[in-house]
Amino acid sequence: MLSDHLRPWLNALRPAPQAVNTRERLRVVLGAALGLLLAGGLSHALMPASLPWLVAPLGASAVLVFGVPASPLAQPWAVVGGNTVSALVGIACLRWLPLPPFAIAAVAVALAIGLMFLLRCLHPPGGAASLLMVLSATQDWHFAFEPVALNSLLLVLAGMAYNSLTGRRYPHAQQAAVMPAGAQVAPPRFGEAELDAVLVRYNQVLDVPRDDLADLLHEAELLSYRNRLGGLRCRDIMSSPVITAEFGTPLAEAWALLQQHRIKALPVVDRVQRITGIVTRADFMRAAEADRRDGLAGRLQSLLKPSPGTHSTKPEVVGQIMSRQVRVASADRPIAELVPLFSATGHHHIPIVGEQARLVGILTQSDLVKALSHGP
Repeated sequence: MLSDHLRPWLNALRPAPQAVNTRERLRVVLGAALGLLLAGGLSHALMPASLPWLVAPLGASAVLVFGVPASPLAQPWAVVGGNTVSALVGIACLRWLPLPPFAIAAVAVALAIGLMFLLRCLHPPGGAASLLMVLSATQDWHFAFEPVALNSLLLVLAGMAYNSLTGRRYPHAQQAAVMPAGAQVAPPRFGEAELDAVLVRYNQVLDVPRDDLADLLHEAELLSYRNRLGGLRCRDIMSSPVITAEFGTPLAEAWALLQQHRIKALPVVDRVQRITGIVTRADFMRAAEADRRDGLAGRLQSLLKPSPGTHSTKPEVVGQIMSRQVRVASADRPIAELVPLFSATGHHHIPIVGEQARLVGILTQSDLVKALSHGP
């Protein structure tokens, strides 16, 4: 009975597996060695011989700067600010608090953590820097800048150079990544507001930058879709044949097709079935000035009614109201890659093209739901 309660507790103490290959481990080890060599060597050359040329907390800082350079706790301001501010707090507590040494140590570390939170430079080795000032009975304010601040600055500079040369972004911006103009990247199902709300609810220091967390969740979501949908391609679930229109199709005829087949869009094709646009119910509403709520039915009816004579002041055919920018997908494209488009961008239908970019089908939200419900 005791073992049933003890086993889960013992299992919780087991170290978590690290998904880091040998090459990355060697990169971190070599970086820490070079970073400390640079920081220690230059500090030794620049500082008076009477001062220590390297402080112990810098070893822990090196683990963060080279081991987890994306971490908010490892960024330049966190390293330099956290170590320096904490050292100043330790010196201040030692000089001004009339308490036993063990009490001063506890207060100094606690105050250092609070100040690092306030100044947005939380850095775990900062707690060690504060404690070091107390244990070494250091009361000289200058010590917080030489060697603590100098050591930290040199380590950060080494981290910038080494991480960049070895393919790691450092400093790592701690905000959502800005996508280049024109980039065709499917967004995740959750938005910025949802992610922020979850982080607020989590209410703990997260040792992962926000943009990396979003990317990881997005990749995990796509992998989940791939696993559920298996090897399904667009051609496997698309609707075919497709109800289409041409540029010169009268608006009344196109509207009748939408109503008759209970669909939301008509791909517009040329004579060889290549996509030239798409017309949706929204396009009809826009042409009928749906933003004016009075008399919408009448305006729609007027739009659909052909104008007498050879000249008209309103649209008459599909080509005049269709959307020319159409997102399409190839018949061989994996279904999993299109899921975020439907879930996050408002797409209800994506035309599917085959050889020579000719229309072969259309993929709708209904098709996707059926595929997901029958997935493995």
